[in-house]
Amino acid sequence: MPLIPATDDIVIVHSSDLHVDDGYTARAWGGDGNAPLTAVLDAAKGVAADIVLLTGDIFEHNRLKSPILDRTREVLSAAGLPVVILPGNHDPLMAGSVWDRGTLGNIDNVHILGEESHTVSFSGHELDIWGRAHTDYDDINPLAGSPDRTARWHIVAGHGHFMEERPADGKPAPSWLFTPDDIDATGADYVALGHWNRKIQVGNGTVPAWYSGSPDYTATVNVVRLKASGGIDVSNAPVEGAPSA
Repeated sequence: MPLIPATDDIVIVHSSDLHVDDGYTARAWGGDGNAPLTAVLDAAKGVAADIVLLTGDIFEHNRLKSPILDRTREVLSAAGLPVVILPGNHDPLMAGSVWDRGTLGNIDNVHILGEESHTVSFSGHELDIWGRAHTDYDDINPLAGSPDRTARWHIVAGHGHFMEERPADGKPAPSWLFTPDDIDATGADYVALGHWNRKIQVGNGTVPAWYSGSPDYTATVNVVRLKASGGIDVSNAPVEGAPSA
């Protein structure tokens, strides 16, 4: 039986670079290293989001100890909505990582891209979210390998550095680099980016591609509305308690 076309908009809150830890982040957020995660989830609830998408560097590093990871589990378990997470260059998905030791992918409402699959499908929303997780500290093109669309809505998540064009061979270049051509090749309805602290749209506009920025600096999250009538809107919602707010 074919799916009945959705009659409601789908609202996705996109954020990145929370850098949960027990050092700077804890000091900046009133002593709670998980406070930026809590604040982003609260912002998502405030706009009645259907899904939260976190695109990399959720944690400052992979050496965090059990107490802070236990608190992360509590915060994510209490989120009350699906949370899709893409590991970044600070917290790559690897043996002994925060994802491994914290068993965060075992939480019912949490989906770690790259842990079991690079794609999370929400059949009730006719939506696929794909992302290439960082699995070590080596260089990758974070958008390479994006699959063809198989659902009405197709979102791609990536964590890396945008440049208008690739430097010539032999020239110095940032790691985790992608270009407008890489964005366009995804064919996505929205490309959710992480790695930059500021919120900004990049690419040539053919495929909407946005950095959400870190809530430390932007004090906002991106609110992506997939409209039942077609097309998307991208706006912002405030994050309460952010150091820059």
